[in-house]
Amino acid sequence: MFAEIRNFFKYVIPSVFSFALSGVYAIVDGYFVGNSLGDVGLSSINMAYPVVALIQALGTGLGMGGAIHYSISRAEKKQAQAKEFIAGALWTLLIVSVLLTFGVFCLNRELLIWLGAEASLLELGQEYIAIIALGAALQVIGTGLIPFIRNFGGSLYAMIAMVAGFIANIILDYQFVWVQEQGVAGAAWATVIGQGITMLLALVYMLYQKQFTLRISPAKLGATAAAIIQTGVAPFGLAMTPNISLIIINRFSMAYDGEPAIAVYACIAYIICIIYLILQGVGDGCQPLISQYYGEKNFVRLYFVRKLAYGFAIFLSLIGCVIMYITSDYIGAIFGASAQVNAEIARIMPIFLVSVPFVAVLRITTSCFYATEKSAFSYILTFIEPLFMLVLMFILPPLFGGQLMIWWSTVLARILAAILALILKRHVDRQDGLRPRILLPHPYWTI
Repeated sequence: MFAEIRNFFKYVIPSVFSFALSGVYAIVDGYFVGNSLGDVGLSSINMAYPVVALIQALGTGLGMGGAIHYSISRAEKKQAQAKEFIAGALWTLLIVSVLLTFGVFCLNRELLIWLGAEASLLELGQEYIAIIALGAALQVIGTGLIPFIRNFGGSLYAMIAMVAGFIANIILDYQFVWVQEQGVAGAAWATVIGQGITMLLALVYMLYQKQFTLRISPAKLGATAAAIIQTGVAPFGLAMTPNISLIIINRFSMAYDGEPAIAVYACIAYIICIIYLILQGVGDGCQPLISQYYGEKNFVRLYFVRKLAYGFAIFLSLIGCVIMYITSDYIGAIFGASAQVNAEIARIMPIFLVSVPFVAVLRITTSCFYATEKSAFSYILTFIEPLFMLVLMFILPPLFGGQLMIWWSTVLARILAAILALILKRHVDRQDGLRPRILLPHPYWTI
């Protein structure tokens, strides 16, 4: 039992730290640009960030989809098939990188208009996104290789690769944005170069471990890529959900309170998304173990790991809530926001904290579903939250209070999604015939 707990934290702690750093990437840009250009700079980064998140989420989804199939195939003693999933994922990442580079660069203005940007926000957002598009391949491949490294047993190295990119991003943000006064363009270049460093370190690891391969027959590539994409949709969506929510909130907030409301949520989103990514780090960190036990049909250990994941995620969510509540009076000031925006952040922060433990339940349940090839349930949980949010925002703000109800619609959508997650989890457990009571080889532990 204690060996299993040690193994769990061996995988999960580096993953949690890595995901936290990926959230801090956005904060770093917001911090330097906000303190350089003020509310307008902060709002422009906030408007453009969903495009950046889309690029990174595609890499995460494809990498996770390939890594899950790799781990399950290896557990089933299908070594040749496991290698094919590595090659298939790498080819898919390369193809998607090329398509994204051209697509985002050519359509960056149209994307920002669709996201609700206008006037100065549109101008600054275009400047930011054009550079991000040029480095799309570095971001897609870099984020796509990290799940493989964790499934190779290199969770600590994956964390080191992300730390190196993060440190480079901070140094370059300081140099480009503050010293050279390049504004949002400097922040974009810092992000691209930081992600490039992570990608290079990940490639070095794969080559050193002799796991890098592009060898797969053209006849098998299509089916392999399709399997990777099918599984990767859920982790992609999980990475994108906060940004889909961000798009919805920005569009509705623009209609009610305008740019000040967008600046308020920008600051909150920067911080609270770190907690969400930490929770995803718990789910994705234990994915190699869950996929391995699923492939081995070792359901006792699988459910034990799942229980640890729920407990640790809820524990981290509560700690995050306490920290955010204590620091809510200072969050806006960190990003150079105006006194008015900072005061509004402190006033509404408790509303958002209500939903954080529910997000922990939702993310762990979704991660466990896609780690065990229950794609349909993971799809439902991934995309139901923004759907609930959209419906509630059409109903609650006009009836009960404008901008305040936009904030509450966000919270209620996450609570409803978590309740649905528990219902689906109970359904799957009963269907498996292995729940609700599994005895472990220790008299004090049941699940």
